Amino acid sequence: MTYYTNRHSCYLLQYHLVLVTKYRHPVIKGKQEQFLKEYTQQYFKEQKFSLLQMECNEDHIHILFECSPNIKLSDFVNAYKSASSRQIRKRFGEELSQHYWKPYYWSNSYFITTVSENTTSVVAEYIKNQKQQ
Repeated sequence: MTYYTNRHSCYLLQYHLVLVTKYRHPVIKGKQEQFLKEYTQQYFKEQKFSLLQMECNEDHIHILFECSPNIKLSDFVNAYKSASSRQIRKRFGEELSQHYWKPYYWSNSYFITTVSENTTSVVAEYIKNQKQQ
C-alpha cells in the first residue's frame, strides 16, 4: 500500500461504492456497460482519484477507489451519478426509453463504505468476480 501526502497530511482513503439503476432495471449490458466503464475511468481520472477495481452487473456497478481527504463524498457521488446518467441517456436514450419514461438512470440511494488496507485485496477480488456470482 502506498500512503499519499499533501501539504498537511499523510493518508490512504479507500472506498467501495455501489450504485444501483433506478427500479433495478437490468440496463447495464453490452455497449452501454462498455461505455459506462470507459466513462467511469475517465471521470475518476479527471478527478485525480485512483480507480482500483470496477465491475458491473445488469442493475448495478461496484467501484473501488482512493481519493484525498478534502473530498466531500456525498457531493462527489451525486456529481458522478448526474454526469454519468446524463451521458448515458444522451447516448442510449432510445434503448432506455422502454425502461424509463423520465430522465432517470441511477436510484437516488447508493452504498459506500471504507476499505482498510488489510481488506482492499478481498474487496477488489469480490468486485472482480461480480459477473460470476
